Amino acid sequence: MIKNNPTDKGQHIKDLRDAIEHRATWFYYLVEEGLKRGLNYDFARAAIQGCGCFHGKSKYTPTDDLVAFSKEFANQNVQDIFEMDVDAKPEAMKIEFHYCPLVSAWRKLTNDEEKIAKLCDIAMDGDRGIASQFPDFEFSLGKTIAKGDDICEVCFKKVRK
Repeated sequence: MIKNNPTDKGQHIKDLRDAIEHRATWFYYLVEEGLKRGLNYDFARAAIQGCGCFHGKSKYTPTDDLVAFSKEFANQNVQDIFEMDVDAKPEAMKIEFHYCPLVSAWRKLTNDEEKIAKLCDIAMDGDRGIASQFPDFEFSLGKTIAKGDDICEVCFKKVRK
Protein backbone atom coordinates (compact mmCIF):
# COMPACT_ATOMS: atom_id res chain seq x y z
CA MET A 1 0.00 0.00 0.00
CA ILE A 2 1.25 3.45 -0.92
CA LYS A 3 2.16 5.70 2.01
CA ASN A 4 2.69 9.38 1.27
CA ASN A 5 1.89 11.80 4.06
CA PRO A 6 3.33 15.31 3.98
CA THR A 7 4.30 17.39 6.95
CA ASP A 8 3.13 20.99 7.16
CA LYS A 9 5.85 23.18 5.67
CA GLY A 10 3.76 26.36 5.41
CA GLN A 11 1.57 27.98 2.77
CA HIS A 12 4.37 28.68 0.28
CA ILE A 13 5.38 25.02 0.11
CA LYS A 14 1.72 23.94 0.05
CA ASP A 15 1.19 26.21 -2.98
CA LEU A 16 4.22 24.72 -4.74
CA ARG A 17 3.03 21.18 -3.94
CA ASP A 18 -0.41 22.07 -5.32
CA ALA A 19 1.20 23.32 -8.55
CA ILE A 20 3.12 20.07 -8.93
CA GLU A 21 -0.06 18.06 -8.23
CA HIS A 22 -1.83 20.08 -10.92
CA ARG A 23 0.87 19.19 -13.44
CA ALA A 24 0.77 15.54 -12.36
CA THR A 25 -2.97 15.62 -13.05
CA TRP A 26 -2.30 16.97 -16.55
CA PHE A 27 0.24 14.20 -17.03
CA TYR A 28 -2.28 11.55 -15.90
CA TYR A 29 -5.01 12.74 -18.26
CA LEU A 30 -2.62 13.14 -21.16
CA VAL A 31 -1.38 9.57 -20.72
CA GLU A 32 -4.94 8.25 -20.33
CA GLU A 33 -6.00 9.98 -23.54
CA GLY A 34 -3.00 8.58 -25.40
CA LEU A 35 -3.80 5.06 -24.17
CA LYS A 36 -7.45 5.45 -25.26
CA ARG A 37 -6.22 6.40 -28.73
CA GLY A 38 -4.14 3.24 -29.05
CA LEU A 39 -0.76 4.57 -28.00
CA ASN A 40 1.33 2.74 -25.45
CA TYR A 41 3.30 4.32 -22.63
CA ASP A 42 6.34 4.82 -24.88
CA PHE A 43 5.01 8.16 -26.16
CA ALA A 44 4.91 9.51 -22.61
CA ARG A 45 8.37 8.17 -21.80
CA ALA A 46 9.82 9.86 -24.89
CA ALA A 47 8.10 13.17 -24.09
CA ILE A 48 9.18 13.21 -20.44
CA GLN A 49 12.73 12.14 -21.37
CA GLY A 50 12.82 14.96 -23.92
CA CYS A 51 11.66 17.44 -21.28
CA GLY A 52 14.40 16.23 -18.94
CA CYS A 53 17.02 16.60 -21.66
CA PHE A 54 15.79 20.13 -22.36
CA HIS A 55 16.03 21.05 -18.69
CA GLY A 56 19.42 19.37 -18.37
CA LYS A 57 20.69 21.63 -21.16
CA SER A 58 18.87 24.84 -20.26
CA LYS A 59 18.06 24.89 -16.55
CA TYR A 60 21.24 23.61 -14.95
CA THR A 61 24.77 24.95 -15.08
CA PRO A 62 27.08 22.60 -17.00
CA THR A 63 29.37 20.98 -14.44
CA ASP A 64 31.15 17.81 -13.45
CA ASP A 65 30.81 18.76 -9.77
CA LEU A 66 28.04 16.83 -8.04
CA VAL A 67 28.06 19.09 -4.99
CA ALA A 68 27.51 22.16 -7.18
CA PHE A 69 24.85 20.32 -9.22
CA SER A 70 23.04 19.26 -6.03
CA LYS A 71 22.55 22.90 -5.02
CA GLU A 72 20.60 23.54 -8.23
CA PHE A 73 18.85 20.17 -8.52
CA ALA A 74 17.78 20.01 -4.87
CA ASN A 75 17.48 23.63 -3.81
CA GLN A 76 15.74 24.44 -0.53
CA ASN A 77 12.24 24.76 -2.04
CA VAL A 78 12.60 21.40 -3.79
CA GLN A 79 13.89 19.84 -0.59
CA ASP A 80 10.89 21.18 1.32
CA ILE A 81 8.33 20.19 -1.33
CA PHE A 82 9.53 16.58 -1.53
CA GLU A 83 10.76 16.38 2.08
CA MET A 84 14.20 15.41 0.87
CA ASP A 85 17.29 14.35 2.74
CA VAL A 86 20.22 15.22 0.48
CA ASP A 87 23.71 13.83 0.93
CA ALA A 88 25.94 15.46 -1.68
CA LYS A 89 29.57 14.44 -1.89
CA PRO A 90 32.09 14.70 -4.75
CA GLU A 91 31.50 11.07 -5.79
CA ALA A 92 27.74 10.76 -5.28
CA MET A 93 24.59 12.69 -4.51
CA LYS A 94 22.06 10.54 -2.70
CA ILE A 95 18.55 11.81 -2.10
CA GLU A 96 15.75 10.30 -0.06
CA PHE A 97 12.29 11.68 -0.76
CA HIS A 98 9.79 11.29 2.08
CA TYR A 99 6.83 12.81 0.21
CA CYS A 100 5.79 13.06 -3.44
CA PRO A 101 3.10 15.47 -4.67
CA LEU A 102 2.87 13.57 -7.96
CA VAL A 103 1.90 10.38 -6.15
CA SER A 104 -0.51 12.41 -4.06
CA ALA A 105 -2.23 13.64 -7.23
CA TRP A 106 -2.35 10.22 -8.86
CA ARG A 107 -3.86 8.63 -5.76
CA LYS A 108 -6.76 11.09 -6.09
CA LEU A 109 -7.31 9.91 -9.67
CA THR A 110 -6.93 6.13 -9.39
CA ASN A 111 -6.62 3.29 -6.91
CA ASP A 112 -4.56 1.30 -9.42
CA GLU A 113 -1.20 1.06 -7.64
CA GLU A 114 0.47 -0.57 -10.66
CA LYS A 115 -0.57 2.39 -12.82
CA ILE A 116 0.74 4.84 -10.21
CA ALA A 117 4.07 2.98 -10.14
CA LYS A 118 4.20 3.09 -13.96
CA LEU A 119 3.44 6.83 -14.02
CA CYS A 120 6.13 7.40 -11.40
CA ASP A 121 8.73 5.52 -13.43
CA ILE A 122 7.79 7.52 -16.52
CA ALA A 123 8.06 10.76 -14.52
CA MET A 124 11.54 9.68 -13.44
CA ASP A 125 12.49 9.66 -17.13
CA GLY A 126 12.69 13.42 -16.67
CA ASP A 127 15.49 13.01 -14.14
CA ARG A 128 17.08 10.38 -16.35
CA GLY A 129 16.99 12.92 -19.17
CA ILE A 130 18.58 15.58 -16.98
CA ALA A 131 21.34 13.18 -15.98
CA SER A 132 21.96 12.26 -19.62
CA GLN A 133 23.07 15.84 -20.27
CA PHE A 134 25.90 15.52 -17.76
CA PRO A 135 28.48 13.12 -19.21
CA ASP A 136 30.22 12.80 -15.84
CA PHE A 137 27.08 11.64 -13.98
CA GLU A 138 25.01 8.49 -13.96
CA PHE A 139 21.53 8.22 -12.50
CA SER A 140 19.93 5.41 -10.55
CA LEU A 141 16.56 4.97 -8.91
CA GLY A 142 16.08 2.73 -5.90
CA LYS A 143 12.99 2.48 -3.73
CA THR A 144 9.91 4.51 -4.65
CA ILE A 145 6.91 5.75 -2.72
CA ALA A 146 4.79 4.83 -5.74
CA LYS A 147 5.72 1.16 -5.28
CA GLY A 148 4.78 1.25 -1.58
CA ASP A 149 8.18 2.05 -0.11
CA ASP A 150 8.44 4.62 2.67
CA ILE A 151 10.88 6.69 0.58
CA CYS A 152 12.13 7.30 -2.93
CA GLU A 153 15.85 6.86 -3.47
CA VAL A 154 17.57 8.84 -6.20
CA CYS A 155 21.29 8.75 -6.77
CA PHE A 156 23.60 10.60 -9.11
CA LYS A 157 27.11 9.13 -9.17
CA LYS A 158 30.27 10.49 -10.67
CA VAL A 159 31.32 8.37 -13.64
CA ARG A 160 34.88 7.07 -13.49
CA LYS A 161 36.76 7.79 -16.70
